[in-house]
Amino acid sequence: MRKLSILLLAALITPALAALADASSRIEKNLKLEPKGRFVLESDVGSVTLNGTSSAGARVVITSDRDDLEARYEINFEENQGSASVRVRRKDRFGWNEHGSVRFEVEVPSQTQTEIRTGGGSVSVSSLRGDSELKTSGGTIDVSGLSGRLDAKTSGGSIHLLEVDGDARLDTSGGKIDVASLDGSLTAHTSGGPIRVDRVTGYVEAKTSGGPISVNFGRGNARGGVLETSGGSIEAQLDRASNLEIDASTSGGSVSSDLPIRVVGKISTSSLHGSLGSGGETLRLHTSGGSIHLRAL
Repeated sequence: MRKLSILLLAALITPALAALADASSRIEKNLKLEPKGRFVLESDVGSVTLNGTSSAGARVVITSDRDDLEARYEINFEENQGSASVRVRRKDRFGWNEHGSVRFEVEVPSQTQTEIRTGGGSVSVSSLRGDSELKTSGGTIDVSGLSGRLDAKTSGGSIHLLEVDGDARLDTSGGKIDVASLDGSLTAHTSGGPIRVDRVTGYVEAKTSGGPISVNFGRGNARGGVLETSGGSIEAQLDRASNLEIDASTSGGSVSSDLPIRVVGKISTSSLHGSLGSGGETLRLHTSGGSIHLRAL
């Protein structure tokens, strides 16, 4: 009798689980967009993955694990001369209980300028030749294989860059910043996390309110910069042949150098002021809670 009851219960539950699995939404749209055009995605919610391809046109796929996506959101697609856009707005502007996820998968021509703004979710962009503006109110930002100027901002997540050719401005209110190979200048700010830069060819401004900073300036980089942290150590790797003015100080540690810096003024374990090579642009380093080490590449 008990076995029969279990079998009956399983028979009732199985269709219900299947119905839940099928309770999802999928919207697919192809928009006209030629290379060197502009693509815009603005949404109140959702994670975004955007890839550049060799094909013309923009292909947009929106998925959700809910079956009432179009009932809850107003979705608009537009295509104009030289541009395409997707805008998703919550119909109930005061609705707080979402209980579901929305995902955007986008393919555009590799030569496309992009603007992505989402109210909550991660953003991933790859293989593009064009300026990009990326903003999310809560999630990580990943960018790889970009050739163009980048402006990336998140209110709660980390930012990762890999092989970017162009100036980059990065800002996060709570996460780490990780840059691997940037051919351009860098501005990186975080309110709570470490900053790591592995090879950069231009000027660097890296500031964090809570974490260490490590920057490899690469061979021949003598553009200088500002590295500041309120709670961590600083390590700068410099080309021995570069010509720079060095201004390093710490309120809670020591300053050391492997480089042949000609010291100017008073010698101190907590500060270092002098010239590398014949001097030039200034590299300023300061931490309120850690040590500073200048290393030779």
